[in-house]
Amino acid sequence: MSEVKGKRGGKARETKRRIIDAAGALFVEQGYGATTLQEIADRAGVAVQTVYFVFGNKPTLLKELVDVVIAGDDEPVATLERPWFMAIADATTAGSALATLVTGTRATLERVAKFTEMLRAAAATNPEIRGLWPDQRDPRYTVISTAVESVMRKPGARSGIPIAEATDVVYALLSPELFLVLTRDRGWPPTRWEQWAYDTLASQLITDVP
Repeated sequence: MSEVKGKRGGKARETKRRIIDAAGALFVEQGYGATTLQEIADRAGVAVQTVYFVFGNKPTLLKELVDVVIAGDDEPVATLERPWFMAIADATTAGSALATLVTGTRATLERVAKFTEMLRAAAATNPEIRGLWPDQRDPRYTVISTAVESVMRKPGARSGIPIAEATDVVYALLSPELFLVLTRDRGWPPTRWEQWAYDTLASQLITDVP
C-alpha cells in the first residue's frame, strides 16, 4: 500500500512541476496577463481542471513558480537554511565567505533573473499579485543582509565600513537587473559576471584580495 501511495505522490509531484515549468516558460514568452491557464495546461500536457485542482488560480501558480525558481527545487527549505548559504557562515575568512555568496547568487540569478521583468509588470497591473507578498521585507535583501553581516565579521573584512552600507553595495551589485544587463544585453558568460562581481566587491570590502 505504501508503495502505491509513493508512486501516486511521485506522479502528483511530477505533474505539479510540469505545470510550474510550463507556466514559467509562457509567462516569460507572453507575459503573465496574456497567458491563460488553458495554455499552461496545454503546454504541460494536462487538463485545465488539473491546473485548477493543484493550484486553484493563476496568482497562486505564480507564487509557487517564484518560490521554486528562487530555491531551484520544490523542497520546503528556506534559502537561509540551504547548504550553499550556510557555507557562508562556515567560511573561515571574509574573502572565502564573499566568494561563496557570489557563487551561490550566480546560480540563483541564472534561474531568477529572466523572470524579474515579467514579475514587475505583473505586479504593476494586477493588485492580486502584489497581495501575494503583503507588506513584507524584500526577501532578497534579507538574504543579502544576513550574508553580508557574516562576511564583515570575519578575518580579512575591511574595517570601518558600516554593515548597512556594505549590504547596500552587495544588494545593488548582485541585483537581477545588473545581471541581465551584463549577461543578456552585453553577452557576458555567467562565469565572467561571477568573477567581475567578486573582484568588484572584494576591492570594496576585503583588505587582502587574493
